[in-house]
Amino acid sequence: MIGKCYYRVCLLAVLVVVISSCSHKLTPRKTTVDDVTGIPVKRGPYVMVKPEKEIAEKYASLMGVKRGDIQNGRLYSFIEEWYGTPYRLGGMDKDGIDCSGLVFLLQLQVYDQPVPRTCAMQVGIIKRKYEDELQEGDLVFFDFDGKQFSHVGVYLQNGYFVHASTRKGVMIARLHDNGIYKFFSRAGSVIDNDTAIQTSMQQ
Repeated sequence: MIGKCYYRVCLLAVLVVVISSCSHKLTPRKTTVDDVTGIPVKRGPYVMVKPEKEIAEKYASLMGVKRGDIQNGRLYSFIEEWYGTPYRLGGMDKDGIDCSGLVFLLQLQVYDQPVPRTCAMQVGIIKRKYEDELQEGDLVFFDFDGKQFSHVGVYLQNGYFVHASTRKGVMIARLHDNGIYKFFSRAGSVIDNDTAIQTSMQQ
């Protein structure tokens, strides 16, 4: 009798462990149609997940960091998926995408953070930072062609950011690269969802 009770207790303990471990798995991400753009996007709560080994090695090499420094699997999988996509003004798909479109999709699909669609509106929903305060996911803005805040990218780490270049498409670049840093004009972190939405509706 005691043996049967012990067996049942052990079995119950195992079931509790299994159930609790399942509850910590990522909430499934659903593909939904975005209200602003009308295109399908993957949505789901932001949770840090480990990157694939090959992706981590590739981007660690590109940015001159250790493989262990590449920690955000969603971010680097997103970049890998879009890398090399040509630039197209107003574009939002693999046939072509512009800088603010890339930021819009990245913030939504990686961080589950809605932001406005255009550079002019995106710059209005950031909390400004100095360059040495920048962290992964912050937005960086540039004044190209004599126009204020006409280009935007997303900061990664070690002085690198991802953006949709007009010449090379989606790529990673150094903030201090010759030819681009002189146009750097503002940077900051995206403010919370509710404030971002309210700000975008007012503009």
